[in-house]
Amino acid sequence: MEATTRSIGRLPAAFLTPGSSSFMDFLAEYSPELLPGRRKLPPVEGAVEIPHGTTIVAATFRGGVVLAGDRRATMGNVIAQRDIEKVFPADEYSAVGIAGTAGLAVEMVKLFQLELEHFEKVEGAQLSLEGKANRLSAMIRGNLGMALQGLAVVPIFAGWDVDREKGRIFSYDVTGGRSEEHGFAATGSGSVFARGALKKLYREDLDESQACTLVVQALYDAADDDSATGGPDLARRIYPIVTVITEAGFRKLSGDENAEIARAIHERRLTEPDGPRAALL
Repeated sequence: MEATTRSIGRLPAAFLTPGSSSFMDFLAEYSPELLPGRRKLPPVEGAVEIPHGTTIVAATFRGGVVLAGDRRATMGNVIAQRDIEKVFPADEYSAVGIAGTAGLAVEMVKLFQLELEHFEKVEGAQLSLEGKANRLSAMIRGNLGMALQGLAVVPIFAGWDVDREKGRIFSYDVTGGRSEEHGFAATGSGSVFARGALKKLYREDLDESQACTLVVQALYDAADDDSATGGPDLARRIYPIVTVITEAGFRKLSGDENAEIARAIHERRLTEPDGPRAALL
């Protein structure tokens, strides 16, 4: 029997009934039409241009992990937005970088944040990093119907593993398939070029500052060859979003910190347009 709250000021019975610690399971039972993957798309003919986020990169370093994204959203061959944010905290010790259909991706991140918060309140403890990665995998799998219609979301999840005391990175495909990446990862339209830069410049002994410079270098290289990826825009003061997750928690670099890294890289590339060189041997 459906409960009403308009006249008595009480929550519906479903909100007071013990059940799963998963907010997604609760929503699927109580109001499934609110889940992105359960919505029915109207029939359309021909291609529909929708804003897409592009390149996300991540790299581990001694003491944590860095997750970064460029700021450009594209709609076909048009720049839909120059300063979109694609990297978000999931909770205190993890973050998500989104590539794919921008609107669905942002909504998925908000649901994921709520999922983790709901679990912590119900269980009185945080999920393990593996558990968080698995929950995100299930959410992506739930969006498979949308993905098969061209509305795919392909994120990177990174965080500090409290149990193993190290930073870890997880990548996904459109079916929700999860893979742990060792050292570095990239997704999105510019990922091929970003991964090439990461492969040549990454070292296991990087410190936090070097890792932040590394991911911006990779995004710079991606923007150099992929028109959908935006590099640092010095004129408009638009710089990549760079976040750091360590045992101290999630931290987003300030505008001044981002500007310092981007301007240093830009100055160096005035004399070396292709970026730093890796040793041959």
